[in-house]
Amino acid sequence: MSSVTLQSPIRTARPARDRHVTDFIALAETVRAAGLMKRDISWYTWRMIRLGVAFAATGVMFVTLGQSWWQMLTALIFSFLLGQAGFLAHDAAHRQIFASAKKNEWTGRIVGNLFVGLSYGWWMNKHGKHHANPNKIGKDDDIATGAVIFNPEDAGQRKGFGKWFAAHQGTFFFPLLTLVALDLHISALRRVFNKNEIVPSRKAEIGFLAVRLIGLPVAAFIVMGPWIALAFMVVHLASFGVYFGGAFAPNHKGMPLVPKDVKIDFMRRQTLMSRNISGGWWVDKGMGGLNYQIEHHLFPTMSSKNLKLVQPMVRQYCAERNIKYTETTLGQSYMIVMKYLNRVGLGQRDPFECPITANMRSAR
Repeated sequence: MSSVTLQSPIRTARPARDRHVTDFIALAETVRAAGLMKRDISWYTWRMIRLGVAFAATGVMFVTLGQSWWQMLTALIFSFLLGQAGFLAHDAAHRQIFASAKKNEWTGRIVGNLFVGLSYGWWMNKHGKHHANPNKIGKDDDIATGAVIFNPEDAGQRKGFGKWFAAHQGTFFFPLLTLVALDLHISALRRVFNKNEIVPSRKAEIGFLAVRLIGLPVAAFIVMGPWIALAFMVVHLASFGVYFGGAFAPNHKGMPLVPKDVKIDFMRRQTLMSRNISGGWWVDKGMGGLNYQIEHHLFPTMSSKNLKLVQPMVRQYCAERNIKYTETTLGQSYMIVMKYLNRVGLGQRDPFECPITANMRSAR
């Protein structure tokens, strides 16, 4: 009897991490049973057709306006369409469109390289690390120190102008976004021409990038002449950077950072480090579904069409388990990010640290 009594707690007791996994599996099964994980190829097909027609119309506008300063409007429209193409490539990279991995891969590669001008291989490597460990120091390249500092511990290493800039980096948030497109293009070229990097279908990526990055400025020069073409490219790069960078930045910037040696269960790792953006259909459209960032991180292969539908289920799940669910407006998110960057640039401790990471840091 005594042996049975001693063994019983061992059989029934379950580590907290195991309970979290079991709970999330139950949620995932409920979501799947509701049909929200089913792919909708017809929806994506119409999305591609609409985008293709819009690109064609913009091309006609490009040629028709010729040497006119109204081409700056063309540049803005083109940048918006490229952002939409980028969201489509993002969905393909997450295998949301087709059941076939190869079809998704080539859709992402063609749209990403040929239209957007980014390397699909570079994106997959970088974005894959981000999804595995969002906002984790040393794991997520999206918070790696560069021109902008996200880790307060790195702020003290800056001297002179670099130190001053870091202290005001939040103020320069939107001006810095104008350089995002240029950085995407440069990162793409570095990736595909670096022989030490493994890039599947390297020749195809180089060919697509060559058509995109050489073809556009050459076409602009021929159609518009040198000065209008130069202005066109500046407006296009700046506006595309603001749009694309402005769609991704609100999702994680200003959310808690995870120390290198801290392990968190999947549900909390994806939820506590992500932020949703409210605002209605225009935010849904403008951000390509990325405004439902929490749901996207929990179900990365779910069609962006269904993220809004699964949101109530995830919100209820979090409420029942006392998991913080962060959602704010687009304007408020930008204010949070700018204030956060300025504080981090001054070397101050993470001002948006959540209780779970604070406890883990204190336990180290």
